[in-house]
Amino acid sequence: MISGTSHDGVDVAVVDFEVRDGVLHGTVGYTGTVGYPPELRQRLVRALPPAPLTFAEACALDTLIGQAFAGVAADAIERGGPVDLICSHGQTVYHWTEGQRVLGTLQIGQPAWIAERTGVPVVADVRIRDIVAGGQGAPIVALMDSMLLAGLPGHPAALNLGGIANMTVVRAAGVRAAGVPAAGDGPIAYDTGPANALIDAAVVRFSGGRRSYDVDGELAAAGTVHSGLLEQLLAEPYYALPAPKTTGKELFNADYVDKALALFPGIGDADAVATFTALTAQTVADEVRRYGVDTLAVSGGGSDNPTLMAMLASRLSGVRLTTTAEFGAPTATKEAIAFALVGWQTAHGLAGNAPSATGAAGGRILGSIVPGTGPLRLPEPVAVAPTALRLIGERHE
Repeated sequence: MISGTSHDGVDVAVVDFEVRDGVLHGTVGYTGTVGYPPELRQRLVRALPPAPLTFAEACALDTLIGQAFAGVAADAIERGGPVDLICSHGQTVYHWTEGQRVLGTLQIGQPAWIAERTGVPVVADVRIRDIVAGGQGAPIVALMDSMLLAGLPGHPAALNLGGIANMTVVRAAGVRAAGVPAAGDGPIAYDTGPANALIDAAVVRFSGGRRSYDVDGELAAAGTVHSGLLEQLLAEPYYALPAPKTTGKELFNADYVDKALALFPGIGDADAVATFTALTAQTVADEVRRYGVDTLAVSGGGSDNPTLMAMLASRLSGVRLTTTAEFGAPTATKEAIAFALVGWQTAHGLAGNAPSATGAAGGRILGSIVPGTGPLRLPEPVAVAPTALRLIGERHE
C-alpha cells in the first residue's frame, strides 16, 4: 500500500509471488484506490511544507493515516483473500535534502494500526535504510521497473507521473551527463522534477479550492503555453543536478507556483496551467533524450491526462510511448504492486533497493517489521535474487 505525493488516498494491491526458473511471477489478484476522507486530506495538505507543524498535529496525522491504511488493508483482504504479509509505504510528508545529499525522510501512517486490524505482519518505513547507506531513499520503485522491463530490447525506461515525476532507465544508451553511471552499470533512476504537483497547485489556486486537479487536462488544453514563464521555470537549479537525485513538495509546492506567477502578472488561468503542464513534459523529455531511451512505459495519475501525454509525445518523436499496463501493472496502482514486491524481498532476505539508482553503498534489506497476531515467522531466505518479473491477472474495484 502507498499514498503518493498527490496525497489523495491509498493505492493497494494484493499480489501472489512465486519464483519459477529464476523468474519472479506475480499474480495480481486485486487492486484498488481508496480516497482519504475529505477532512483528513484537507488536514494533511494544510500540514505539508512550507506550513509549520506541531508534534501534536504530527502525532494525530500519523494515527489517522495509520487507521485509514488499516481500513484499506482490511477491505483488500476481504476482497482479495488472505495474505501472509503487508508492506505499507505510508504517506511521505517530508524528504530532508541538502543539495544532492539526503539526510532523512518521514513517512507517516502508524503500521501498528494495520497489524492490529488485520493480524498480519507489516513491513513499513522502507526508505530510511537506503538513506543510511548513503542513498537517496528513492526511487525505490526502480527495483520493480528494472525487473519488469528486463526483457525489452534496446534502452527502455519507466516513468511515473504522480505529484513528482520519477524515471527508471533500465539500460542507458551511454553517459550523457557528468557524474552519472555509464551504460551497463545497472539502472539509473531519479526524480526528474514535478509531474502533477505544480499543475494541481495552480488549479487549486485558480478555482479557489473547488477543484484539486485539471480533469482530463481540459484547462491546459484551453490555454497557450507562456514562453516567458516556461523559460523562468526551466531555470530551476534542480534540473541541472546530476542523478541520483530526489525532490518533492518541499520544493515544488503552492508557494513555488505563487512566486513564479508573481513574475508574470496578468497571465490567464488556462495559460498558466498549460505552462505548468508543458514544464512537466519538457523536463521529462529532456531526461528521456539524455539517456537515449527508445521505449517509455508511463504510469501514475499523469498518464490519464491527455494534454500532458500529448505534450510529451510531441517532444519524443521516435520514442515508443506506452503504459505499464502493457506489462501487467495498472497505471493507477503500479506503485502499490512495487511495494508489494519490496515486502516480498524483505521477507525473503533480499535487497529492495537498486544501488545504482539510489546511490546507496550497496543493496539493503528494507524496512522494519511489525508482527501480526501470532509469532513472527518469515520464509526461508532466497539464495539467488530473481532479476526479472512477470505480472499476470488483475481485478480492479
